[in-house]
Amino acid sequence: MDQFFSPEALSAFFQIIMIDLVLAGDNAVVIGLAAAGLPKEQRNKAILIGILAATVMRICFALVATQLLLVIGLLLAGGVLLLWVCWKMWRELRTPHHTDEEAITGQDLDGDGKIAGQVVTKKKSLRDAVVQIIVADVSMSLDNVLAVAGAAHGHHPAILIFGLGLSVILMGVAATFIARLLTKHRWIAYVGLLIILYVAIKMMWDGGQQVRECNPSWFGAGTEMTAGCPLHPDYKPSH
Repeated sequence: MDQFFSPEALSAFFQIIMIDLVLAGDNAVVIGLAAAGLPKEQRNKAILIGILAATVMRICFALVATQLLLVIGLLLAGGVLLLWVCWKMWRELRTPHHTDEEAITGQDLDGDGKIAGQVVTKKKSLRDAVVQIIVADVSMSLDNVLAVAGAAHGHHPAILIFGLGLSVILMGVAATFIARLLTKHRWIAYVGLLIILYVAIKMMWDGGQQVRECNPSWFGAGTEMTAGCPLHPDYKPSH
């Protein structure tokens, strides 16, 4: 039981909570923007479908998260993907505050004829919006699961389960509220961004070491894989 209250485990818990908060809010903004321009009834339906789809995708990715990170090179690739997520989030955080609020509400709040910087035509159908939302959900759900799995990597599996469960709950019941909270208190989003950046760099480092342990000949370090490689018979994941 002490392993859950060690400084390293508590740090992982904190990182995971911040990652889940920031990415759930970010996902809600993307869903709201995709539904912009629809009539109110269809917009609410599209947002509900988007949140349900994101929740289901997080569950599906979570079921294979631990196995995915054992695939040689995927930990490194996941770190690179999270770096791109950091860059995208940084650009979004640099936009005016009202832009996110327009995406969440689907209304032109500043009267410039655009919603969240985009000219919205009335030709968008519910089907078009749902397809756009689901495509975005696939990417953002994978980002969320990879970030949580990266933060929990090397710790007890229960920490990973906690993080993925929290992600599903936040996305399912509180995504829009969190999006508004992050819009009002930008510093929370910046803290989350720094944590995701740290996790990305750590995943790339650990992933690079994993590739080196499994393919030492690529680095002129012999031909035999070492015990640090998941494919080695003596490999033991650290918790």
